[in-house]
Amino acid sequence: MHDYLLSIEGLCKSFSGIKVLDNVRLSVRPGSVHSLMGENGAGKSTMMKCLFGIYRQDLGRFFLEGKEFNFIDPKHALENGVSMVHQELNQVTQRTISDNIWLGRYPTRGPFVDEKTMYRASKALFKRLGISLDPGLKLDTLSVSQRQMVEIAKAVSYEARIIVLDEPTSSLTDNEVKMLFDMIRVLRDQGVGIIYISHKMDEIFEVSDEVTVLRDGQYIGTEAIENLSLEKIVNMMVGRDLSHRFPPRTNAPGAVHMKVSNLATKYPPFIRDVSFELRRGEILGIAGLVGAGRTELVESLFGARTLKSGEIYIDGRKTDNNTAQKSINNRFALLTEERRSTGLYPVADITFNSTIANVKSYRGAIGLLDDRGMVRDTETQIGNMRIKTPSYREQIRNLSGGNQQKVVIGRWLLTDPDILLLDEPTRGIDVGAKFEIYQLIINLARDGKSVIMVSSEMPELIGITNRIMVMSNGRMAGIVETEKTNQTEIFNLAMKYLINSAEAVI
Repeated sequence: MHDYLLSIEGLCKSFSGIKVLDNVRLSVRPGSVHSLMGENGAGKSTMMKCLFGIYRQDLGRFFLEGKEFNFIDPKHALENGVSMVHQELNQVTQRTISDNIWLGRYPTRGPFVDEKTMYRASKALFKRLGISLDPGLKLDTLSVSQRQMVEIAKAVSYEARIIVLDEPTSSLTDNEVKMLFDMIRVLRDQGVGIIYISHKMDEIFEVSDEVTVLRDGQYIGTEAIENLSLEKIVNMMVGRDLSHRFPPRTNAPGAVHMKVSNLATKYPPFIRDVSFELRRGEILGIAGLVGAGRTELVESLFGARTLKSGEIYIDGRKTDNNTAQKSINNRFALLTEERRSTGLYPVADITFNSTIANVKSYRGAIGLLDDRGMVRDTETQIGNMRIKTPSYREQIRNLSGGNQQKVVIGRWLLTDPDILLLDEPTRGIDVGAKFEIYQLIINLARDGKSVIMVSSEMPELIGITNRIMVMSNGRMAGIVETEKTNQTEIFNLAMKYLINSAEAVI
């Protein structure tokens, strides 16, 4: 038996003359969880895409149990026991869970798909992994977290020897994370090698055996988890000390900027009778359990959901926000939770994605677009947001997840909004880039902008907000002063309107 299940040696890859991987390496032992870490743009995703045959490396060699190989495409990798669960889900939502798991390899009986066998195999797989879902359900009836669990089960179904998990907990609740970690440990005990990519430090220390760090496309080092501390990992990732996780709050909330009265949605998922005030220069956090109505609230404020009742006042004036375009005209901006499905134009370039929300400002007297102005503003945002890209012409789908997020934030800043609605703004972003986003949010508030920020990370809300509104079962359970609260009080408020524990997805 070989010491390493997978070895990557001397991997190099360039795009448009820019070297994104420079002599990197990785070695994964059988029956171990090997975490791969680095800032956004460090080369983690590119490394995995080379492994899976999505990209062809310029230099470098791959070994599976000591035998050299090169996969020509992801199908070839799957057939040879190497599987990957991507951060951004790519599923056939109009088909059933079973269809998605066995897509491309349906069991057949004669010329027909054997639906019963497929259903039973899915049921057995779920039982093995502790997933309580009916394989006959259509995927579009599931939550994002449930769809993520289906994708992980699909990877396991290939009986893979190597499984790559790319930010697997970004859409999962605490209980689902625990279930995932239990699943990982079962697979590890069966001799499977797990490559675990995450920016969440607590997860790294809980589940890892070894950690490899990349920085700016270069290999920095590999260490056993018992030899590492949070400070050492951060220093390896960013090349500098990051002793303060959050910038100081230098904003000072002023007069009431927005007043919301008795807001309720017409269609499910419902929010009910939500009223609150937002001050100019304030950062108002929104906390709550999954399904509490956090996303529905900010989408309702932006006109992306139909209201049953409620009124919105800006500086004392009643405001009509019943469509997204009216909200933009009223100087609102919404950063959505699901970046890929609702935030990006993946096959378009960075310039298009940066300027699309403000395209009318680039129209000349005869209706032609000012291309130079669009490029100028895009390059300014690339610099301001420290976006890692070869060029403003690069397709946004080729950027790392964190850099994609920065482009979308930059897009909305070009509209010069007064009220920013940020739904999970640091999801999938590394620790160094998070600090930059936090500083940006605080600076915007200091300049008089009003910010509403949804986050599932409690330390984040407590770290940078002025007040926190807690949602529970579609209702506002309370608003607390950040400096006077704690996680226990926030959790108790989040449970306030739950009829029974079965309604809490935590």
